[in-house]
Amino acid sequence: MVGIRQFNEDETLDRALELFWRKGYGATSMPELAQATGVLRGSLYNAYGGKEGLFLAVFSRYQEGFLAAAGETLKAVDTREALKAFFSFAIASMKSGEAARGCLSTKTAVDENASAEPIREALRGMVDGLEHLLAERLNQASEPLALPAPEAARLLVTLTRGIVVIERLYPDAERLQRTADALVDLIVVATQGR
Repeated sequence: MVGIRQFNEDETLDRALELFWRKGYGATSMPELAQATGVLRGSLYNAYGGKEGLFLAVFSRYQEGFLAAAGETLKAVDTREALKAFFSFAIASMKSGEAARGCLSTKTAVDENASAEPIREALRGMVDGLEHLLAERLNQASEPLALPAPEAARLLVTLTRGIVVIERLYPDAERLQRTADALVDLIVVATQGR
């Protein structure tokens, strides 16, 4: 029937996510997406309009899930522990998969073939969403902060992107976590008794 998708969209988007995440946007072709998803290329074009449309659908789901999970990590009462848990989650996410796959948003941001404005807008939405989550949590902190919450949030998000790059050179989760913990300790001012 025309207009009705003849495939399981959730499974299709999950499989496409894995391929985009593993290979990157530019290195992924429509024939590979059709093979990975088990959906004919024509059906993918009809449903999403092409690779960019499929990527945007995949990324929207990824962003929603990532931000929801990141928000959960920030619920600890102690701000320092909440931020360290956030970084632990981010590091675990980039190291997941058969081979560590890095960060989908950072991998896409540095991909010369992913420079179309709709993709850039989606990536900015992810960064803005993370900054908002972190700033909101930092605004609730009972501990003193070394700088205003919005600036601290921007710095924390910037480190998440940097950790992705360093992980390619030093794939040691403990080292990455120690780096993140050091920044958290600089932002959340230690009070007496700590």
